[in-house]
Amino acid sequence: MTKYVFSFRVPSDYAPHAGTAAEWKAWFGALGPALVDVGHAVTEYASLGEVGGAGSRMIAYSVVSAEDLDSALALAEDCPVLRVGGGVEVGPVMEVAGS
Repeated sequence: MTKYVFSFRVPSDYAPHAGTAAEWKAWFGALGPALVDVGHAVTEYASLGEVGGAGSRMIAYSVVSAEDLDSALALAEDCPVLRVGGGVEVGPVMEVAGS
């Protein structure tokens, strides 16, 4: 199994609604043992260079375990961020010896 980082992005004008926390909790619960690290929310945002376009911002990250990139993408398919016009960037974690 390989670890994959999920970087969650939302439109720059996104504001959470009353049910947001419950939606995320349910989605994380549905990931089951594939969820390696729930990660953290990002409380401030700044960027250098081209990062996801001017119309979006990163709000959080998580780490999952999956067989391959397609399997990791399948885990992200029902992410709550997709319902608000956002997206999930998915990429494998490169394991470095000695770290």
